[in-house]
Amino acid sequence: MDYVKAFLIGGLICALIQILMEKTKMMPGRIMVLLVCTGAVLGAVGIYEPFQKFAGAGASVPLPGFGNVLWKGVKEAVDADGFLGIFKGGFKASAVGISAALVFGYLASLIFQPKMKK
Repeated sequence: MDYVKAFLIGGLICALIQILMEKTKMMPGRIMVLLVCTGAVLGAVGIYEPFQKFAGAGASVPLPGFGNVLWKGVKEAVDADGFLGIFKGGFKASAVGISAALVFGYLASLIFQPKMKK
């Protein structure tokens, strides 16, 4: 049942974003920034954590989940290191996910041999 719930919640988030992309003139980059900032703000307010516990991977994998991870990292680093935690907390919290994306993206490029569009 966890898989179905994650699929439905993640799909709902993606469907809402697709509607936003089609009904507004916002560029995809701005929408992605909006999603990350929304996740960070909802994490700061305390809403995203219960939502993520309910939705599982459906809430932790999309971009709002990344914003929430950044927020948690900054909060922990500020609690531990003070003002400098603002700058290093997000990097420390998201380093594993970003590194995995880079490594797996590189491995996929070796396997599938991508080409430039003409």
